[in-house]
Amino acid sequence: MFNENSFNVFTVNGLDERMNAIRSEIQPVFTTIGQPICEMLSQNFNRPFYLHIAQHRRRTVHPPENTWAAMSEGKRGYKMNAHFQIGIWPEYVFMWLAIIDQPKNQKEMAEILLQNPTIFDSLPKDSVISLDHTKPEILPLTPENLKRALIRLNTVKKAEFQIGRVIKKGSPLWHTPDKAMQYIKETYTSLLPIYDLLP
Repeated sequence: MFNENSFNVFTVNGLDERMNAIRSEIQPVFTTIGQPICEMLSQNFNRPFYLHIAQHRRRTVHPPENTWAAMSEGKRGYKMNAHFQIGIWPEYVFMWLAIIDQPKNQKEMAEILLQNPTIFDSLPKDSVISLDHTKPEILPLTPENLKRALIRLNTVKKAEFQIGRVIKKGSPLWHTPDKAMQYIKETYTSLLPIYDLLP
């Protein structure tokens, strides 16, 4: 499970050095969390989900400011459709249902979610929204923030929408890995009805 060493990875200077730290400290945790989540998703939707761990191969100079793994129905990739993510910034770990990088059904997905606002009512009270997967800023899940985010997803080509929960670096959950895993599983379970609506 994530611990202080996981967050300290982002203090390591140099692309190769930080990537080595990500591979040793973070990617095994992605596997530990991602595999059972993929199994849960596969059982729930009765079709296979695959774990994709970000490799950051396009980077040549700057070390990653965050890193993640995706759980998706795409065997070869994940960004072309809505998918689930587990990832880490220096400030927090995130669990998202993500629509990023201009997927083919972006407008259709936005319209479906705009037409079904009550589907979000059952989400945990500490749920949050992210509008850009390259930035750590998050917004509380309120009706106003949600509507604004979905209208933007529907009208702006490069808009993104991620929803779920975060566990901050200093959270006591990290002292009890079983509780942290339970919180993570509960987060994804709460997002299943939303994912089920999407094309």
